[in-house]
Amino acid sequence: MSKTHIIPVNIKEQVLVALAFYPELKNVNLEFKFKKSIKKSTMQARPTFDSFFRRKNKRKYVILISKKFKISDKQFLTTEIPKDIFIGWIGYELGHIMDYQNRDKLNLIWFGIKYLFSENHIVEAERAADSFAVKHKMEDYILKTKNFILNNADISEVYKNRIKKYYLSPEEIMVLVENRNNKDKA
Repeated sequence: MSKTHIIPVNIKEQVLVALAFYPELKNVNLEFKFKKSIKKSTMQARPTFDSFFRRKNKRKYVILISKKFKISDKQFLTTEIPKDIFIGWIGYELGHIMDYQNRDKLNLIWFGIKYLFSENHIVEAERAADSFAVKHKMEDYILKTKNFILNNADISEVYKNRIKKYYLSPEEIMVLVENRNNKDKA
């Protein structure tokens, strides 16, 4: 672990597993922080406000983690999610951080504005994070996370439909894996 990472003790093990797939984030300032709740989400990665005024290599990012999430009418603590599922969720959020790292100041601001107002851009951004996670060989964790959501009878159809609409499907992930493996062999 790097001294640039701030990780709560109760999720440190899972976060370190996910971070191991992203060696290029070793010296990036990342804080993992619990929040009472996050609207329409379980986790959210973003640059800190002051990072918009810094160079790429000096930016700071926060990954917010909702303390609780709701499946149908039942509430669960996020820390009670099975470890592999939690690792997949964190790995996916780290995919967002990778995407942000590639953007200059204006592009990052424009990205945020488009995310707020364009549904097509949301799809593009969420699929990019999935793609970064697969590129970093996290597909086993990502697939477990998606299957946990999509095959869980207690999760509402509204949430499942949101996942289907904005994110890569398990089948699309397997195509990315196959393409990556074919490139690795070439």
